[in-house]
Amino acid sequence: MATTLHEVARRAGVSAMTVSRVVNGRGRVDSETRQRVEEAIQALDYVPNRIARGLISQKTQTIGIIVPDIVNPFFAPVVRGAESAARKAGYRVLLCNSEGDLRLEREYIEDLVAHRVEGLLLAPASDRSRSSILSLLRGGFPLVLIDRALPDADCDLIVSDNAQGARRLIEHLIAIGHREIAHVSDAEDTSTGRERLRGYREALEAAGIPFQLELVIRTTVDRIGGYRAAQEILARDPLPTAIFAVNNMTAVGTMEALRERSLSVPKDMGLVCFDDVEHLAVLSPTLTVIDQPAETFGSLGVQLLLERMTGKANSRPRRIILQTDLIVRQSCCVGSGVPVR
Repeated sequence: MATTLHEVARRAGVSAMTVSRVVNGRGRVDSETRQRVEEAIQALDYVPNRIARGLISQKTQTIGIIVPDIVNPFFAPVVRGAESAARKAGYRVLLCNSEGDLRLEREYIEDLVAHRVEGLLLAPASDRSRSSILSLLRGGFPLVLIDRALPDADCDLIVSDNAQGARRLIEHLIAIGHREIAHVSDAEDTSTGRERLRGYREALEAAGIPFQLELVIRTTVDRIGGYRAAQEILARDPLPTAIFAVNNMTAVGTMEALRERSLSVPKDMGLVCFDDVEHLAVLSPTLTVIDQPAETFGSLGVQLLLERMTGKANSRPRRIILQTDLIVRQSCCVGSGVPVR
């Protein structure tokens, strides 16, 4: 049979309340007593039964987080931020990867609710994710959307200023002489794809450069998608002078396609993208990017969720727009006189 908290208390010569304080990291326990309790826990192989406690209290001290692509390194700091904030508040995180699949996303939502998570952070697969959360919203289930918005979804939301970030990238390219700029874009049914395309178009039109729909290639937002989109762009004659990739993974795929054609960045083609992640900082040449505060998506998302779960937030949904930073590096500034970081 599983060891109980009271058995640990007897072995350590302390009260059950003291063991509970050590296990949960709450309340003050002197170092000598803590050591005795920890030694008893190890000797008896005690594992706190959070699920059993949850069934009694109707609280499981867990929250769920669903992201569309765990392979995308943008989401690693998002999850890290969420987990760190949750742990500090005494909660644990259950992570699910929807792979951008609506059916899988719906199943994970149902599974997490069945496992009694007290709230949910969701980076939606697409606009159609709205149908999967309607019943939760009607029932008042605590839910925070991160990274992507959903149409007519009455819940808390954290996004970055995608349109403004895209504008800054294109304005930078225009300032150093580029006028034929292609865009590797996300699907029309994601808010990030729409907003970044809007920023791209607005920057061109503000500079008096005609928007050319044929220079916009929609694709899956992964390495393979970026590679295929770049191949389509490189089949054009004449070639554009720069490519704006919608995210880091499509930028990696684009770079592969360019190298396959023996095209050099930035000598033959400028390249910029969203998201500054570690593997982009070590590519040669280093990439000019729009940096999003990825970890803040997770940590702030958990903060909003906890306020919603504990009744500290009012009924009105909150919308938070995080600002982005332009980081200029080598991938588009040859001969431009622009400082390289």
